[in-house]
Amino acid sequence: MTIRHKVLIIDDEPQIRRLINAALSRANYATVEAENARDALEKLRTERPDISLLDLGLPDRDGLELVPLFKQKSDTTLIIVSARDATEEKVAALDLGADDYLTKPFDTDELLARVRVALRNRMTKGGGVPSVRAGNVEIDLLNRVVRKAGQEVHLTPKEYAVLAQLAQFPGRVITHGQIMKEVWPKEHEHHVEYLRVLIRTLRQKLEDDPQRPQIIGNELGIGYRLRFSSELADG
Repeated sequence: MTIRHKVLIIDDEPQIRRLINAALSRANYATVEAENARDALEKLRTERPDISLLDLGLPDRDGLELVPLFKQKSDTTLIIVSARDATEEKVAALDLGADDYLTKPFDTDELLARVRVALRNRMTKGGGVPSVRAGNVEIDLLNRVVRKAGQEVHLTPKEYAVLAQLAQFPGRVITHGQIMKEVWPKEHEHHVEYLRVLIRTLRQKLEDDPQRPQIIGNELGIGYRLRFSSELADG
């Protein structure tokens, strides 16, 4: 099962939302919609989108006011999609923290290209990688697909989320707290047993011998790390 990237579409025009939604759905993205600023902030909190597409002409609040709020409250990549084509509007949005700016009317192919670029940038942000191989396991973070010996592995969303945390920085130890905060944001201070159980199920799916794990290493009392291919070969 492919765990799809989630895109939040914020626009007060239903026909624009339908157009964008259809294009993204055909490209296998998961979509969430908001028609005003209040709804957008709530969806940002509850849905935690990877990408947000923001129209500036919202009925209850100017979209420019949302840009710094979005960047403060989440790590979503923010693309402005607006009919405002004045240079000063674009500069203002980018200076406030927007990651990209697309002017209406737009071609859906260009919109999808901007989304793909944004996802690649997310993958490499902070030194992460878009894909990694550990033994016979390939983790494609850009497309959110995991394969073992060429066959796609079915993971639950939380299983994928934990594996992705490790795969973004192969070889580095990711602490229990860091993983819990990302995957169980409301319960990250407690219930580390959730993580231990999930790691066991991941090993059942990915390791050749789950009792002697080679791919997902345990740093006792600290966290876990993904051993990438060159490390396995050396070991």
